[in-house]
Amino acid sequence: MKSLLAMPLALSQDDGFSLTELMVVVVVVGILAMLAIPRFITVTTEAKMTEARMMLRQVQTLQQAYRYAHDRYADGLSELGFEQVALQTEGGTARYRIAIEQADAGGFVATATAVVDFDRDGVLNVWETDAAGEIRLRTPD
Repeated sequence: MKSLLAMPLALSQDDGFSLTELMVVVVVVGILAMLAIPRFITVTTEAKMTEARMMLRQVQTLQQAYRYAHDRYADGLSELGFEQVALQTEGGTARYRIAIEQADAGGFVATATAVVDFDRDGVLNVWETDAAGEIRLRTPD
């Protein structure tokens, strides 16, 4: 009995794939990609928005510590010791510009404004937080 590996493979004219079979495979792969890409874009956008929530949480924590020390909230990020990471528009990695819009003894409002339009619709994503620590999406992208 001969081993299957030792047997020579004879190629006939029928071996291979027809153009029709290849086109069916291309169509199926295209349909799967069409279904998967919108879901993938949503997931990546959510991951990018996590950056805004994390930075606002840091600002909120720094503001609380500043308030305990000075009996008021800080007017600027430099008072808090918060350093803005270089933005993507400036060759850095940050997608959000952090700012303190309003601050006094009673509270503050800090925002994270996207510098990148994630879905290219002309609307930039804006998040905000306040003295209560609630982080809200002000302007969805």
